[in-house]
Amino acid sequence: QAKYLAQIILVGAQVVGRAFMRALRQEFAASQAAADARGRAERPQSAAASRIIGISLQEAQQILNVSSLNPEEIQKNYEHLFKVNDKSVGGSFYLQSKVVRAKERLDEELRIQAKGDKEKGRKAET
Repeated sequence: QAKYLAQIILVGAQVVGRAFMRALRQEFAASQAAADARGRAERPQSAAASRIIGISLQEAQQILNVSSLNPEEIQKNYEHLFKVNDKSVGGSFYLQSKVVRAKERLDEELRIQAKGDKEKGRKAET
């Protein structure tokens, strides 16, 4: 009887393992599809900046709690969050570095937009 019980357990484990692997593959495929869709939605330069800095534009906006690319609002929120997360006042270096990365990403996006606006201006003059 122990032999049959061991076989049942083994077969059950195999079934659960296969189902888990199938679910994992589906989740990975869905994640890849979502990432590809996000990449297509962003402009090429913006997508490149996200890859280089390691943080998406949307994530950077969420970290700094800004809804638009307003330089004054970005700077104000950055200074506040950087100061609040300073290690000397009990903050976290990890969170402080996230705030810095978010600011870098938003600054890069502002630079990309300014460059694009400048190029549009030149095309309009021609």
